[in-house]
Amino acid sequence: MQSQSSKKDGFCVGRRAFLLGAGATVTALMLPLGGRMCRVSAATKAYPRKVVGKLSALKVGEPQPFLYPIDDPVYCNSLLVKLGVPAGGGVGPQGDVVGFNTLCPHWGGLLAASYKQEHQVLGPCPTHLSTFDLTRHGMVVAGHSTESLPQVLLEAQGDEIVAVGVLGLIFGHAENPGGA
Repeated sequence: MQSQSSKKDGFCVGRRAFLLGAGATVTALMLPLGGRMCRVSAATKAYPRKVVGKLSALKVGEPQPFLYPIDDPVYCNSLLVKLGVPAGGGVGPQGDVVGFNTLCPHWGGLLAASYKQEHQVLGPCPTHLSTFDLTRHGMVVAGHSTESLPQVLLEAQGDEIVAVGVLGLIFGHAENPGGA
């Protein structure tokens, strides 16, 4: 409730009026000038293109290790997996071949040996039991991690599987290594 002195001495605004005014101000500032939209460009990182496997060599449920985006055996360990079911970001004829960095984004626990084919997950992490769904871009399904597992973006070129980028931040870095 407003006091008599605040009505008489100054300007008093309620929460609803403040939010409506703030919304109107933001909307007015974001409207394009003269009917033209403003062009916004995003900063992207260029990653090296690297052949990391062959479609013909992959067997369902048998992960193959590779290093990407740089040849760093500490932070850039990754797995190439033929899941046998279509997956987000999957390549190949069935869209079932995916690649992921194997460091848990929570505390950097090594997940390389924890692939569970029956559930299409990587984990649980030995540190805090985070588990990641490989069919859904490495989404967290259990544990303490708040971020998805970094997915290595792949392209299929004939029989070759080529790594072209990383979706997510690799543990231990302020920005992913290997880009220009």
